[in-house]
Amino acid sequence: MSQKLLVINTEGPETRVALLEGGVLAELYIERHRERGIVGNIYKGKVGRVLPGMQAAFVDIGLDKSAYLHVSDVSGRPEDVRSLWVDEGKGRLIEEEEEEQDDEHAVRRPSHAPIQDLLKENQEVLLQVAKEPIGTKGARSTTYISVPGRHLVFMPTVDHVGISRRIADGKERQRLRKIVDAKRPPGTGFVVRTVAEGVPPDVLQDDMEYLIRLWNGTLTRAEKTRAPACLYQDLDLVLRAIRDLLTADIERVIIDSKAAYDRLHRFVATFMPHFKTTVDLYEGSEPIFDAYGIELEIGRALERKVWLKSGGYLLIDQLEALTAIDVNTGKFVGRRNQEETITKTNLEAVDEIVDQIRLRNIGGILVLDFIDMDRPQNRQKVSKALADALRADRSRTNVTKISDLGLVEMTRKRVRESLGRSLSDPCPYCEGRGFLRGRLTVAFDSLREVRRRAEGLPGEVEIHVHPDVAKLLLGEEHEALLETERALGKRLHVIPEGTFHHQRYEVRAP
Repeated sequence: MSQKLLVINTEGPETRVALLEGGVLAELYIERHRERGIVGNIYKGKVGRVLPGMQAAFVDIGLDKSAYLHVSDVSGRPEDVRSLWVDEGKGRLIEEEEEEQDDEHAVRRPSHAPIQDLLKENQEVLLQVAKEPIGTKGARSTTYISVPGRHLVFMPTVDHVGISRRIADGKERQRLRKIVDAKRPPGTGFVVRTVAEGVPPDVLQDDMEYLIRLWNGTLTRAEKTRAPACLYQDLDLVLRAIRDLLTADIERVIIDSKAAYDRLHRFVATFMPHFKTTVDLYEGSEPIFDAYGIELEIGRALERKVWLKSGGYLLIDQLEALTAIDVNTGKFVGRRNQEETITKTNLEAVDEIVDQIRLRNIGGILVLDFIDMDRPQNRQKVSKALADALRADRSRTNVTKISDLGLVEMTRKRVRESLGRSLSDPCPYCEGRGFLRGRLTVAFDSLREVRRRAEGLPGEVEIHVHPDVAKLLLGEEHEALLETERALGKRLHVIPEGTFHHQRYEVRAP
């Protein structure tokens, strides 16, 4: 198995956490100090609009945009949420997001009454953010609250015990279920995380007691606070990364700040002592992300074209509704026959596609356009390779079989913005379309503008344009310029403007 490292950069106005697998950047997490994420936060909100036609409501939680709450995410009225009694004991500070459960014991949510019977305008409700605001959309929220711990996830509104599907041993699953079932308060639920495998009962009980106390504290704050208000905030990125990513296969954690290292080391030594030797302070003179080659990988993750080692390449186009990934042979011509060349390119592309999806955190609907393969066995080979590669992805995916045309449709769970949208702004000129009007189009537009305003212009007219457009008007398209002069009876002067954008032009009197 390839070496896995967590490299944490805390110097500067943002915190960045990189997961390296075999020396290559696999996942990247960024938290700007003034834009801390809100997934996992619990709010006391006030219902705004209730929309029966959409079976949804918008809830004011104190942010710029109201949170979206669908009827399927409404567990009941606020009065159904109650405090829970728990024995005193040592609690845990570590928190973790909910993990996939086994299909057999998946949470069964009850059938719902219409949204208008469950929620009313100005009603106060406790809810949790399930997805960050993305683009123009507000946060997605749910009243099925889950409070994460190191080994368990507590679900105060669901009567259920789930076991991570990654725990394969039947006896161990039965042991964990028995421990949690015996200690959980009636009517509540827990999900047992993968890291709980082999953990002693007293440690699991400590986790349960801590989570219940944390929930009771949240309810106490809710009783004393007016909506809208944040009642519980998730950990910052450094501790959240340790919570979510530090597992037995992570060989080292390297962090570049002494203060952050001391804080992280105390956290790990206290609550995860078997990992304490894996945390190191980076003391090199070169910035940590430069030293590990991460900055170059980030730049590559923002490019549209990604080259494959064989000479083929991917084109990645992220649109509003879906992301399209196109596979091309490029410079790769193969040695034997076309079918072999195409299949080899597609197989190489599979690993790179999964790497890019993870690194760029692309979610929602994806369409993968592999190069057409004539033989069904080759299409099956590519489908199997894709399924195998996706096992490394921690986000939930659903993938269709590859079609005769080489198309694969898939969905990937999206909780936060993709890397490209987090680190980039839409081009102010093309508005995110990825292309501009051509120089020739702009040249002709400027001549049409002269004709449009001809009556109000004097005998001599200046056309101010970008130098490349001016070169066209004075060169290849000079005849079009002269024809406009003859038609209007005016003298036209083309003025190159080095500070102009390609699409800008101005028509005015001298």
